[in-house]
Amino acid sequence: MAVRHSDHAVDAGARAPVALAPDPAGPASSDEDIGRGLRGGDERCLAEAYRRWGGLVHALAARVLGDAREAEDVTQQVFLAAWRGRTGYRPERGPVAGWLVGIARHTTADALTARARRRELVAAAGAALPPGEGVPEGPEQVLDRLLVTRELARLPYDQRAVLALAYFGDLTQAQIAHRTGLPLGTVKSHARRGLHRLRSRLPATDA
Repeated sequence: MAVRHSDHAVDAGARAPVALAPDPAGPASSDEDIGRGLRGGDERCLAEAYRRWGGLVHALAARVLGDAREAEDVTQQVFLAAWRGRTGYRPERGPVAGWLVGIARHTTADALTARARRRELVAAAGAALPPGEGVPEGPEQVLDRLLVTRELARLPYDQRAVLALAYFGDLTQAQIAHRTGLPLGTVKSHARRGLHRLRSRLPATDA
């Protein structure tokens, strides 16, 4: 799912609503209409729900997580979960906004758990930094290792975590996404940004 605050369409997975045309599920519709339409599988109501309450969900997640980018990922997950679980929405139990807030609380809690797990994995990966696997290292190799380790430690946490798991843990990006709970696209983004920073900071040598 790829939902952004500026988008005019919501990618809901296999049946992604795109290029939405004007529809009764628009700004003039009541919250009750949006709820009924969403429960009935109307993708345009999903898009309208995001336009109305996406900012609320993002603000709640950002307040708990303290990270706007991570809150954006949580917001996407919330609306994907809402779409997939739309038949579980019961109008008589409360408005759509309250239902979405409930999903947001669970999703944010999961994000905090995943964050703690990533920290444990990074710590484990750092402790398992291979010392050369029995091959004697010369002064230049030792210096290279120290330089890389130092620059890696200077990266933002998520970038450092992804690169540590990739290179010290020998995990693919898909495996990192599975183990950390991060979306695959986020893992790729962190890896790309982290590598760019490392390349800009490390001296250009054969090593």
